Amino acid sequence: MHITILGRQPALGVAELEQLYGANNVRWFSQQAALVDSPNFDFETLGGSQKAGQVVLELDRGNWLTASRQIVQYYTAKWRASEHKITLGISAYGFKISPRDVQKTGLLIKKKLRDSGTSLRLIPNPEIALNTAASHHNKLGLSPTKVELLVVRAPNNRLIIAESVGAQNITALAARDQARPRTDAFVGMLPPKLARMMINLSGETKPGRLWDPFCGTGTVLQEARLKGINVYGSDLSQKMVDYATENMQWLDNKYQIDPQWQVFQADATDVKLNTAQKSEINRVVCEAYLGQPFSAPPKPTKLTAVRGNCNHIISQFLANIRPQINPSTALVVAVPAWRDHSGKFTHLPLIDQLADLGYRRLHLNLVSDDQLLYYRENQVVAREILLLKPLDEN
Repeated sequence: MHITILGRQPALGVAELEQLYGANNVRWFSQQAALVDSPNFDFETLGGSQKAGQVVLELDRGNWLTASRQIVQYYTAKWRASEHKITLGISAYGFKISPRDVQKTGLLIKKKLRDSGTSLRLIPNPEIALNTAASHHNKLGLSPTKVELLVVRAPNNRLIIAESVGAQNITALAARDQARPRTDAFVGMLPPKLARMMINLSGETKPGRLWDPFCGTGTVLQEARLKGINVYGSDLSQKMVDYATENMQWLDNKYQIDPQWQVFQADATDVKLNTAQKSEINRVVCEAYLGQPFSAPPKPTKLTAVRGNCNHIISQFLANIRPQINPSTALVVAVPAWRDHSGKFTHLPLIDQLADLGYRRLHLNLVSDDQLLYYRENQVVAREILLLKPLDEN
């Protein structure tokens, strides 16, 4: 059993887990954590979880004092005979305690181990939970002697203590975002971790090819190749095709990946796939046209015009590819939704007209449709994630 510490928008992380491991093997533990019971769990492939750990201890009820006593007793005994120096970080979630309370637990283990001749380095806690950067840079969870304990309390006071299996590799994510040869802020900057989440939302890896028909600079293509998925990418702009090609070549060289990709120029609203592409494509993952960015909610007349334009383009795209893709194809499409001053979202009309376009929306068990929104607090234009399947032609 593993527990994951979810990212800034927890529902997206749980949706990702459900699509990868099945609703029967995933459950919410708290607002910021989920449990996964699968022998195939692989934290390195996830985009929506900051950390994950192998569950070591479970308690039906308890507070921090209860957890602290269990931790001190268990790990003092476990590490007493260690011949190697231990590096330890402790992160607490769901507790109303101070960082000092967490540090006291670590210092008590350190003192008891020192008395038995074992050395321990304790990572300091500015907050009750170490941030992802601290966990990653200290390589916690990546070896038996570099340990982070994830101590999570549910609203019903149930406790879980887990040993981390790693933290999100923010260095690599940043490199694939900003250190690639080509970026273009004008067409938008799809975060690599969101691209990874969207790929995972299309289901487990299987033979075939992923197609991104709005590929831009190639972020979705990059993340898919790192998962071993062969890809097609296309874009209306030849400049974006050139940028994506250069970025994919950079990825091949940096990660020593076989170049199983192809990028070509095409308008998503009227592209005609060839016979090979039609037979190979089994998932479509893309960030569709989001319209112009806004620094503040637009006036109603402006929003109506932008919304109508986006709706027209994306509807044409979906209608165009429907007869060209296999009925079993999984689609994950990010479309725009606009947030007003009150936090209410305006959605595309096509969401209520999917059947007319030849699609049905997939509904998850653990997350509602209206939770599949990715945005930052200062953003007006959010990305709404649509999980689609073609309607059966029969």
